[in-house]
Amino acid sequence: MGSDTFKFSNSVVLAPLVAVLSIWIVFWVEVQFGINLNDYGVYPRRLSGLKGVVFSPFIHGSITHLYNNTIPLAVLTAFLFYFYQSAALRILLFGTLVSGFLTWAIARPSYHIGASGVIYLLTSFIFFKGIFAKHYRLVALSLIVVFIYGSMIWYIFPVKDGISWEGHLAGFATGLALALITKVRIPEVRKYDWELEDYKEEDDPFLKHFDEDGNFIETTTEESEQKIEIKYHYRESDEE
Repeated sequence: MGSDTFKFSNSVVLAPLVAVLSIWIVFWVEVQFGINLNDYGVYPRRLSGLKGVVFSPFIHGSITHLYNNTIPLAVLTAFLFYFYQSAALRILLFGTLVSGFLTWAIARPSYHIGASGVIYLLTSFIFFKGIFAKHYRLVALSLIVVFIYGSMIWYIFPVKDGISWEGHLAGFATGLALALITKVRIPEVRKYDWELEDYKEEDDPFLKHFDEDGNFIETTTEESEQKIEIKYHYRESDEE
């Protein structure tokens, strides 16, 4: 990354596109061929249920479930790959696996499916990492995430039947843990000369143009007149 900027890369577009297409394609296959892939979700504390750690984020129970996860997944993935480019893929893959294992360990005996756990993982990581980094743009990003998705916090608790609050909680906890332990390259905030500790006003070439009262000091430069000497050369004409 540059000294004070975040760089745009193809992954900022490709990563959200791949994420969204993958969950929609899986749902289309289920509808098109009349199959149900819920058995590939996370089933807690059962060895066969471990396959859901990998497959469950791609499986959704209804078009509403799919639609509700599509936009947050796209937006948060784009945020991750733009602002945390150096660690984005690692956070996404490792965080998905860890949150899946945690769901397998703590959840109720039922099939847990959907990309919600990944969404909570991304929301948690982006929010806490921005606060911990203390970079003004990342803090602003954290506030944006809270403003848009702050109401999601309630769903890490069992407030509504039919949702995997355990998966949400696992994703949220994993995102927080990764924000604490993951080191990422963050652009340094550019400082002007007057912000440096060793700055001295008397040495500032710009301030030398002003007096103690802040009035501009006019300076005149005398230009030396250059004398131009013109010499005429006459050629005598030949007389016949």
